Amino acid sequence: MDPAAEISVCIVNTSGRELLLGCLESVLRHRGEASIEVLVLDNASGDGSAAAVREKYGKDVTLVELSRRRGKAENDSELLARAGGRYCLLLNEDSELTGGAVDALRLALDQHPRAAAAGARLLDPNGVPQPSAWRFPGWRTALAGALFLHRRLTVQSRGTQTREVDWVQSAGVMVRKQAFEEVGPLDPQFFVYSDEVDWQRRARDAGWSALFVPSARIVHREQLSHGNAARRRIVEFSRNRDRFVRKHTGSAAALAVRVSAAFAYSLRALAALVIPGRSGRRYLEHAYHSLFPGRGEGLREGADAYNRELDAAERSTARGGPA
Repeated sequence: MDPAAEISVCIVNTSGRELLLGCLESVLRHRGEASIEVLVLDNASGDGSAAAVREKYGKDVTLVELSRRRGKAENDSELLARAGGRYCLLLNEDSELTGGAVDALRLALDQHPRAAAAGARLLDPNGVPQPSAWRFPGWRTALAGALFLHRRLTVQSRGTQTREVDWVQSAGVMVRKQAFEEVGPLDPQFFVYSDEVDWQRRARDAGWSALFVPSARIVHREQLSHGNAARRRIVEFSRNRDRFVRKHTGSAAALAVRVSAAFAYSLRALAALVIPGRSGRRYLEHAYHSLFPGRGEGLREGADAYNRELDAAERSTARGGPA
């Protein structure tokens, strides 16, 4: 913790060595005029990420190394608790700052003292805007999705002026430390996905708001998953959306969301039969796990399996076997 810092940049990395180094390069290149500390939590990566950070940015970065893999909610909470700045910029390892982004987010929070979080406009590597602010999930947003009106009625990352929204994506969001201390840590039950949605809903219930700041631009190099990794992401996304709706709206609304989402994905699977470049199988997997979010193995189970492998390797090494 640097008590003199105004802004703490907090980055969680899970085996994204090259992406992480690019993220850090962009942070140190676009520090702006604010006093900034940079914290990186390495989530038990096996690709040399921590060593690369120490070698290249040792004096500029506070590095937290985990020996076992944890969920993003728990990891973001640890960095937010450690941070010394009054504002904390959460970034993924696959995010990169552009010029003026930090200052724009800080200015938005300065001008809106009851805003708990300010989210950037996320861009893909080609500069195309990605949806980055939405309405809270519920039966209304599920119905909009079933009617294919979600881009108009659910996505809120539009326009050129800073405005209040329901929630913003954590790939590029600045959090007010005072709000974090008041609302509390992110709920670790949301291992990955919906963790930031839940926290911003709790903040809203406590009288805080969230802002979308289109003048703050952050490149988000979303990592594509294939095979079993992609299925685990679909399972985790579906189960945590269901967990969020049950927690904040109730079981009846959660059932409506499950049915509506499964219907919408099923229609997309049918459309994929005639639309080139679309994966009907992927849509069917979304439909199935939307309807049955309690089934299947998600990212949490993948992390548990990874940790068991680390434990087995340590036991083997302790017995004098191969590492």
